[in-house]
Amino acid sequence: MWDISNMSSLKDFVTARLKQLDRNPFEAARTGSLERSFVNDILIGKKQSVQGANIAKLALALDCAATDIVAAMAGRAPALGAEPSRANDISSASEIRPTTESLIPIKVAGKLKAGDFIAIEDLGDWDEPEVIYDRRDPRFPDARHMAFEVDGDSMNALKPRPIMSGDRLSAISYEDVADRLPLRDGMIVAVERTRHGGLEREWSVKQLEIYEDRVEFHPRSTNPRHKPIVVVRDNNADDGTKVEIIAIIRRLVAEFNL
Repeated sequence: MWDISNMSSLKDFVTARLKQLDRNPFEAARTGSLERSFVNDILIGKKQSVQGANIAKLALALDCAATDIVAAMAGRAPALGAEPSRANDISSASEIRPTTESLIPIKVAGKLKAGDFIAIEDLGDWDEPEVIYDRRDPRFPDARHMAFEVDGDSMNALKPRPIMSGDRLSAISYEDVADRLPLRDGMIVAVERTRHGGLEREWSVKQLEIYEDRVEFHPRSTNPRHKPIVVVRDNNADDGTKVEIIAIIRRLVAEFNL
């Protein structure tokens, strides 16, 4: 059971929760995959708030819900008698439930870099895939949720908000929603181009323009070297490559170093 007496700040909440768990701040940081001093910095008053993915990581470190962390930063405490939530525990995939309230871990599938064709044989799995945290799309909770990192300037003039190199994008698999989500003008998508019989692959982020006889995948860039991909009738682009939409981009996930 939570002890909420005198719990009016993030520091108070973390102190009480560590005591309840009989866990020191460095063990907690390791549990949540945080920097070693992260939790201790909260205890000594050096850090008074957390943002972005670190909220979910701190929740994992303290075996509570991300909403508990947000409440503590706002000066509110969990409801009296409430048991700690394990909504952010990623130790077992079976414990991740579709919900619009809790953040879920989403693996970064790779980089979106326009103009960079990579030989399939050179594509290797990352030893430890990077992860972002986002909410499930409530419209398609059963769809695979994906994430990408942007590399390059091919969308640096997108309006109303540019997509910059280094940004992370949260997406849903197009294959999983193609029968329920019609393509529309203006959608932002992750596109795969293959050439030489599929021996080379490029992943990029583009904006859709849909016409009666073709679909165009447009960069939105200040760099003139980036050109649209035009697909007429089928999925063979006008330059001899094969083009497929692999994901519909839902949102940009920005993080800042604390």
